[in-house]
Amino acid sequence: MQVILGANGIIGEELAKELRANYTNEVKLVGRNPQKVNVDDILFKGDLLNIEDVIKALENAEIAYLTVGLPYKSDVWIRDWPIIMQNVIVGCKANNCKLVYFDNTYAYPQDSEIQNENTPLNSIGKKGNAKKIAAEILLNAIKEKDINAVICRAPEFYGPGKTKGITNTLIFEKLKAGKKPKVFLKDDVLRTLIYTPDASKAMALIGNTLETYGQTWHLPCDDNRLTYKGILDEISAQLGRIIKYDVLNAYLLKVGSLFNANIRETQELLPRYAIDNIFDSSKFKKRFPDFKVTSYQEGIRTIIEDYDIK
Repeated sequence: MQVILGANGIIGEELAKELRANYTNEVKLVGRNPQKVNVDDILFKGDLLNIEDVIKALENAEIAYLTVGLPYKSDVWIRDWPIIMQNVIVGCKANNCKLVYFDNTYAYPQDSEIQNENTPLNSIGKKGNAKKIAAEILLNAIKEKDINAVICRAPEFYGPGKTKGITNTLIFEKLKAGKKPKVFLKDDVLRTLIYTPDASKAMALIGNTLETYGQTWHLPCDDNRLTYKGILDEISAQLGRIIKYDVLNAYLLKVGSLFNANIRETQELLPRYAIDNIFDSSKFKKRFPDFKVTSYQEGIRTIIEDYDIK
């Protein structure tokens, strides 16, 4: 049996589909209010902040995937991520279960250096610090051989369905609502985005490949990176009309943060939208050369169709 801890987000949903289709007949979904993705999924209602719930959820599990998404609030992340990681490590150890941790890049420096699996975790933001603490707890447990685990790291999401992320929110959801898209800070710097179904498929592949454990892996992205101008140009080409958009400067975002909690919580991430973001996934591509990475053009086409954007 393979268990998804925090299964209600887009990554957990896509992961459940992939695991059931290609790796196991038993998938357990764990969350505060889990919903079936496959008709025969096993549901477990529990709280990852409760150690007893975690231990019980992982009974008879071979592999656990930690894909939980916490409310987008720095104070919650600082408070809860270390507890969740400690609980999951204890739960996996108690049940002799392997762990696949789905992580993001918040703990990386906000500069234009190429990001690879050896990039140091030294973000100065609160959310970045929370993710650094969680990752270091797991890395230490791996080093001490307390647990057999692997870290899968991904940059910003884009994709269909319930995908959340700045690109989806400010571009595709705006277009779906008939509104003008927005871009943070600059439209001429390169972005590395990961297509959410690719992220889940790659994570399932890593989790079911024994020799990947004990390492960190960057999940695969299209290396033909686009700027936000390039993304909007591609959308324009696919829709057959020119899409106009606004670039929000630092002053507007600072003022907006006074009135909008989401913008306020995003402030610490803004520096990365003023520079090229080069997330390198060559390690994965070398180990799994047959994995098909979705191009940005194909990904954009799928989102346009899924969102029914005209």
